[in-house]
Amino acid sequence: MTQLHILQEHEPERAFLVGVSLRSSQSPLTSKDSLNELALLADTAGMEVIGCTTQNLAHPDPATFVGSGKVEEIREALRATNTKTVIFDDELSPRHQRELEKRLGEDVKVLDRSALILDIFAQHARTREGALQVELAQYEYRLPRLTRQWTHLARQTGGGAARGGSGGVGLRGPGETQLEVDRRDIRNRISHLKHELQHVREHRQRHRAQRDRSGIPLVALVGYTNAGKSTLLKALSGADVYIADQLFATLDPTTRRIALPSGRQALVTDTVGFIQKLPTTLIAAFRATLEEIRDADLLLEVVDASHPNVVQHIETVEDTLAEIEIPPIPRLIVWNKIDLCAENTLMPRLQSDDQRHVVGEVKISAARGLNMDKLMETLETTLSSLLYKVTLLLPYQRGDLVSLLHESASVQKQEHIEQGILLTVKLPASLYNRYKEFRVYS
Repeated sequence: MTQLHILQEHEPERAFLVGVSLRSSQSPLTSKDSLNELALLADTAGMEVIGCTTQNLAHPDPATFVGSGKVEEIREALRATNTKTVIFDDELSPRHQRELEKRLGEDVKVLDRSALILDIFAQHARTREGALQVELAQYEYRLPRLTRQWTHLARQTGGGAARGGSGGVGLRGPGETQLEVDRRDIRNRISHLKHELQHVREHRQRHRAQRDRSGIPLVALVGYTNAGKSTLLKALSGADVYIADQLFATLDPTTRRIALPSGRQALVTDTVGFIQKLPTTLIAAFRATLEEIRDADLLLEVVDASHPNVVQHIETVEDTLAEIEIPPIPRLIVWNKIDLCAENTLMPRLQSDDQRHVVGEVKISAARGLNMDKLMETLETTLSSLLYKVTLLLPYQRGDLVSLLHESASVQKQEHIEQGILLTVKLPASLYNRYKEFRVYS
């Protein structure tokens, strides 16, 4: 008799969510909306949300964050649903985490929003740089939280994010050999990772210097996670870009060359999406990547126009850009997903602080290709308005410089005279100094 083996799919990890509404909260989202977003994050991490609870507080309980009564309610809910994971929507202090683990039971895993986001990043890190950045953020998050339970749970992981380790949400990344060593060794590992990432930063700086010499303008896509930045990059460049309808589908920056309507070229780089309550350790670890935004000539701020919390998303993006100290770079607002909006929907009016560097707005659907020609025209017009208008006299033997101008600048007039080639051009800032010696007048 042939024995049949029925393979069952691995059941998703079950999670119970806890949201807290603090009177002092600076979050642009309501506690309900924030908890809904946490559920989306849990789904992205591969979990099944079986229930949730909320608590209104003037300030966090010093021992358990939510108070003893709510902890007992959570424990009963976990028992009733046979759930072993609870996720808090706010970052827990090491003390809160230790006390909650003690009161909820040794078989219960306590995570917070930061640990969940770090786990999603660990799943999506596809390059060595991304893996380094995630591992650094995980170590810095876990170092003050090294408790008996972390060590116990870590025995299930067996590998790091870069090595494809598993073991449940919140535990991808450093494996047991790392988590069981003492704090000194972990600090040494953090120091090593920072050293490695410094090499990454220096490599990026050399790459940017080379790019600056080419004079091709750089456009950076920024926006809330899942606003459609990767879809837009694919629509602009036609290149194969990973796209998924989930939070943080893009982690590693992707840069593509595009041709503007006039034939001029530009570089467009996709960056990691922002989200409210983004862990500070993650921002610090990804600083080398986020510097791509700092060096851009223009920001395309991609907004999901169909999302009910669109205004709060814009506020979060603005706050995050300020937190990573992005200089006042001109910004073009791209209202995306208009095909999902009701007919005659009006886009929200930006607050005065948000408008300071906004140079224009365009409504599009990157997925459907709606108004992409309008976006390209606006993009070229905006980039042209950021150029320096100068007249240059180039020797006939410098045809390479003439070709570069036609590729990277806006050549308005060209004529051949006895002394050389006389051109009236609009130059990006990166090329302005390079052609300084050939200027006739400005």
